[in-house]
Amino acid sequence: MAVMTGMIGHSGQPFLKMHGLGNDFVVIDSRGGEAVTTPALARALGDRNRGVGFDQLAEIRDADGADFGLDFWNSDGSRAGACGNATRCVSDYVMRGLGTDAVTLITARGGLRAVRRADGLVSVNMGQPQTGWDEVPVASAVDTLHLPLAGDPVAVGMGNPHCVFFVPDAEAVDLQGVGPTLEHDPLFPQRTNVEFASVVAPDHLRLRVWERGAGITLACGSGACATAVAAHLRGLTGRRVFIEADGGRLEIDWREDGVWMTGPVAHVFDGFLTAEFLAAHR
Repeated sequence: MAVMTGMIGHSGQPFLKMHGLGNDFVVIDSRGGEAVTTPALARALGDRNRGVGFDQLAEIRDADGADFGLDFWNSDGSRAGACGNATRCVSDYVMRGLGTDAVTLITARGGLRAVRRADGLVSVNMGQPQTGWDEVPVASAVDTLHLPLAGDPVAVGMGNPHCVFFVPDAEAVDLQGVGPTLEHDPLFPQRTNVEFASVVAPDHLRLRVWERGAGITLACGSGACATAVAAHLRGLTGRRVFIEADGGRLEIDWREDGVWMTGPVAHVFDGFLTAEFLAAHR
């Protein structure tokens, strides 16, 4: 198992705490060993009072044909197919370890590429969006650009499902009130992330997010990508936009090779999970 910087001489399972715009993650590096995360461990770690607390957990693993692989878990113990801000954070960590400014990785989304720009921001290519009803997925053959739901939302897949609403004022939306109902709407057989966006300018969107399995988060990378795609398909913006989430700004650029997302990353602290904690939550 890889040993994180500053952890030599300590026992227990090492982890990092990282965030991208306040979208926060526990990161476990399992390269060279066996994966440790289970649904029970993810739920326990995700508890902000009795565990560590996170929006998503990211576990780094070995991967053939790439610098590393990455698996994601939500704080409710369910698996997440994609997590853009965690991907940027972990990519920065791996790049620093390898002494490079570019890495390749494999997630449930497939093969991805991440780079560190000269300004220190980290970009990841999240791949092409999924717009077919069976790709997102939704439960039946409907027009994903105009879903049969109140508010006329758009469905976009970014390795996980998203339901994007365009509203006059995203800050006025009662996310806590409407998020859970929309996440579990029967139209989405795998549940869905929910985004509410308002257009500030042709290259600027204000975004608030309810994440599947996590609830309200300060930012959501895959949600920002899905919102940018939906806005362009609706004719509201161009293909390159700045998205202002509750936690800060992301740059989204839908290019020929995929949707690139760029923003800051932060490595907050390193820690250890005790053997007792691990044994109690296998």
